[in-house]
Amino acid sequence: MATFFGEVVVAPSRAGLDEEEEAREETPEDREIRREIEKKREIQVLWSCAEESLVCSRFIVAIGRNAAAFLSSFILDSVCWEVIGVVKLWNEWCRTSNSTNVLPTDSFCLFYRLISDPTVLLCQCSCYVAEDQQFQWLEKVFGCMQKKDLQVTILSTCPVADYKTQESTLTLVSPFLKALKTKEFQEQVCCPLLEQPNIVRDLPAAVLSYCQVWGIPAVLYQCYTDVIKLDTVTIEAFKPLLSSKLLKSLAKDASESTKILKKFLTASETHNNIYI
Repeated sequence: MATFFGEVVVAPSRAGLDEEEEAREETPEDREIRREIEKKREIQVLWSCAEESLVCSRFIVAIGRNAAAFLSSFILDSVCWEVIGVVKLWNEWCRTSNSTNVLPTDSFCLFYRLISDPTVLLCQCSCYVAEDQQFQWLEKVFGCMQKKDLQVTILSTCPVADYKTQESTLTLVSPFLKALKTKEFQEQVCCPLLEQPNIVRDLPAAVLSYCQVWGIPAVLYQCYTDVIKLDTVTIEAFKPLLSSKLLKSLAKDASESTKILKKFLTASETHNNIYI
């Protein structure tokens, strides 16, 4: 610390003292409360399949309601896919259950398996996974999968205000897609790569980082949008991915997809109108 007269004075520091005092002052009741909260925040992944280790060649993860709705509209159906798992979690922002009967407006995290090819898995995660729960999610989900020959595709959304560019964000035509991939991912991406100094956050970043550390080929497609609720334009912004090698063979008939998309949006509007 420098004074107006130029001499340097060492400022007193209490770094570390506050933590020590807090540790000394923690009562048995405090410790019990802390343990109960930690226990309550523990993530449970409940699998319905009998395999201890899932053989997986392709794993598609949709994070956020619009990304999850895209998979429901253009990929998933009850004939070709079966539910094989559910994540049960609790935090300050959401609470999920072990129910597989969910609405588009619910907070949920479900896992599906392609019946014709059981090595293709899909995850819809519309719930918020807190920062201190992300490592649990990664360990308990990927810990049940064989990582050999695994390829991961992540879909997520992000506010367009978070996109860093020399241009004004007001002039950007949103929504738009950007891709970020691990060095092991060698296939062509379906949109421009995310430019520096842009970064990704939360569970999408955690999944991509996990894949980078474990040498798993992975790509993240992030949709930048100015709408936070379920939105047709944002959902359809992911449609270029249907031409990718991974999703092309999984895509449903276009007319059927349009009907399901309208159904999702109607359900969402009905849910929102309850609070008007």
